Amino acid sequence: MTSRLDRDCFPEFYAIDTRWSDNDIYGHVNNVQYYSFFDSAVNRFLIEHGGLDIHNDQVVGFVVESKCQYFSPIAYPDTIEIGLSVTKLSNRSVTYQLGVFVQGQPDICAQGHFVHVFVDQASNQSVAIPDQIRQALNSIVISQI
Repeated sequence: MTSRLDRDCFPEFYAIDTRWSDNDIYGHVNNVQYYSFFDSAVNRFLIEHGGLDIHNDQVVGFVVESKCQYFSPIAYPDTIEIGLSVTKLSNRSVTYQLGVFVQGQPDICAQGHFVHVFVDQASNQSVAIPDQIRQALNSIVISQI
């Protein structure tokens, strides 16, 4: 088991309000929702800091791998914060590290990683990460934990 990360491992955070529909029959946010939280935080970062235009850009990131470890439950109506960092940046791909925290709380509830390969939409072939996106990703690179 990987050791639990703390807030210092994440240079960027995004707040997300949980929704009633995120809860499952057991009264906590269902595990599949965490991947949606990860996807939302990563893409928000790419849009806000990397200039990604999700509707018109020819190069986009495809998820090729994801993982999540769960430590403690979250539940509606929690507001959560998704911590985001980059642990590996290559020519055509990036590995993100993510953490789920209840807003204002120090302890991590879940952590995971998410790998994007950048792809030309027309050819469906991997390509180099666009310069503006690479610069943004470089700003949140940390050492592998």
